[in-house]
Amino acid sequence: MRSGTGRALARVATAVACAALLAGCGIRTTSVPVDAGAAPSRAACSVDTPQPQTRPGTPLRVYLVCGSQLEAVDRRTNLPEQRVSGNRVATASALLVELQLDPSDAERTAGFSTAVKGPLVVTGGRGSDPKDTLRLSRQPEDLTPIALSQIVCTFAESPAGGAGRTVLLGGPGAYPLHRYRCTEQLKARPDAAAPTVAATATPGAGSGSPAES
Repeated sequence: MRSGTGRALARVATAVACAALLAGCGIRTTSVPVDAGAAPSRAACSVDTPQPQTRPGTPLRVYLVCGSQLEAVDRRTNLPEQRVSGNRVATASALLVELQLDPSDAERTAGFSTAVKGPLVVTGGRGSDPKDTLRLSRQPEDLTPIALSQIVCTFAESPAGGAGRTVLLGGPGAYPLHRYRCTEQLKARPDAAAPTVAATATPGAGSGSPAES
């Protein structure tokens, strides 16, 4: 019995000594077991692509959603390069098709998705619309904020866009056109309203000089 009691006292003394050492080192002790668990996983938001010379088609860049932000993804189109670089509507049409496609397996694995849902097409302006007008088959205001942000940044940073990373968009109805701007803030918060520049024109009103709104 004495030997057992001695061993118990020794264990208590050892525990007290260890606790004192930990406190002296500035380490807080806890009586509750801590299980940190596995390290949190994070989508890469990056897709490895073959070298340009090994990939057929004309390169395009679209903005998809990854980690609640907009991230650029390189795609390819069968359109001739001269049409992509020299025809605003053809470029916008090719980009819009890409935005409506389901992400590839590699893109999904990296965490990409798209909020742009079809059927959705784009045409040029009509009547006295400014020459850089693009009209969607749905009113831009009727799209979800994220879908509109994807379209705005994809168009604005391509030959389909206008100066200052903007794009002049309208829909099928007789509503005012809006010149949307792609900003870093919009890429970070695509669920927010896309910023606009003061309207250059309304349908049938001719063109003018844009000003910040």
